[in-house]
Amino acid sequence: MTNALYQISIWLIPVLVAITFHEAAHGFVAWRLGDNTAKDLGRVTFQPLRHVDLYGTIIIPGLLLLLRAPFLFGWAKPVPVDFRNLRNPRRDMILVAAAGPGINLALAILSATLIHLIPYVPVFTALWLKENLYNSVLINLVLAVFNMMPIPPLDGGRVAVGLLPRPLAMRLARLERIGLLIVILLVFVVPWIGREFGMDFNILGWIVGVPVEYLFGLVFRVTGHG
Repeated sequence: MTNALYQISIWLIPVLVAITFHEAAHGFVAWRLGDNTAKDLGRVTFQPLRHVDLYGTIIIPGLLLLLRAPFLFGWAKPVPVDFRNLRNPRRDMILVAAAGPGINLALAILSATLIHLIPYVPVFTALWLKENLYNSVLINLVLAVFNMMPIPPLDGGRVAVGLLPRPLAMRLARLERIGLLIVILLVFVVPWIGREFGMDFNILGWIVGVPVEYLFGLVFRVTGHG
């Protein structure tokens, strides 16, 4: 039980910070570009409880962590954005969507930089803080890469809709109604089918895991860790 509580303590803070900044960034950029929807609902804030989804942020990731699952999966309350209110809807949709992964990348770099301060921290908290910061780098990179998959309603899907020629953009936008179903199939169903046939169909590992591994090393090199 003690070990389980310790594991929760080194994952919960990075998760809450990552999702809070991610969602707040969407709302803040939308607000600055003309849509007050998130601002009026109090979602342009760094108060975690405004963004936490009981099941998606706490229960499901917690169970996966306690069960030592080979992956961590979850979600926060999506920030409402009315793209019709944006001054330049097609362009601004890209900026609003990219804001979440962008802030996660910035948090990953900041966390890796703060690891340099560990030698100046009291010994009894140094290891705990170091593990929090390492986990913060990993979680923020996973969120950034995962959300940039070009599947609406993920951020990457919204970016793709804004960048593609209008006929292709409209076709991709229609996937938003089943986008989450596609993601669930990729995360859970396809790998399960692969295991049943003795094959490796870990598509999420290829699409997300490989870029995250590369970025993880890159972030630490850029921040002076060798």
